[in-house]
Amino acid sequence: MKVQILDEAQQDLVDGYRFYEGQVAGLGDYFLDSLLSKRFPFAVYYRVENAIVRVYAVLDCRRDPSWIRDRLT
Repeated sequence: MKVQILDEAQQDLVDGYRFYEGQVAGLGDYFLDSLLSKRFPFAVYYRVENAIVRVYAVLDCRRDPSWIRDRLT
């Protein structure tokens, strides 16, 4: 199965990296390496279409739910 990370999702990853790297040097790399663990409050929004996993967003779950809803539409 192929994974396609859309431009918006790539920017979400860059933003998350910068946020955590700004907190502690090296934490941005740790964020990217362990994104799917429970340590970071992020959700990956994706859809499987014709054997391709399309990642639409990687969002901080601490954001306002209405902001998340707007971002996903």
